[in-house]
Amino acid sequence: MRLSEFELEVMQLFWVCAQLSAPEAHQEIIKNKDVTYSTVKTIIDRLEKKGAIKRTSQKGRTIFYGAAIQSDDIKQPLISSFIKKVFGGETRPLFNHLVNEEKLSRDDIAYLEELLEKKKKELD
Repeated sequence: MRLSEFELEVMQLFWVCAQLSAPEAHQEIIKNKDVTYSTVKTIIDRLEKKGAIKRTSQKGRTIFYGAAIQSDDIKQPLISSFIKKVFGGETRPLFNHLVNEEKLSRDDIAYLEELLEKKKKELD
């Protein structure tokens, strides 16, 4: 499933909140971005058509939506595509950037070490 940058931004809300109405989503989005309610509603309608969100309940005329897909369902293909497009499929430049340019906490480093150990065992 392909999502635009703004669709992805709206999906972030639905992954954090169990359910939101379109007006609630608009109120959250305008904290960081100047967009109209109709723009947000259009994006919500598109996401529903794509199967990314679904109607979860209705109170009066207000419809509530929730995520129909997990964030990993979107993020993993995006990351793979990014690595292919930007790095030509090579992972070392990405590793270099993550280790040398990003702020990694001790927890991040421990998590990375766990992943690497697990991968080493798979390769043995």
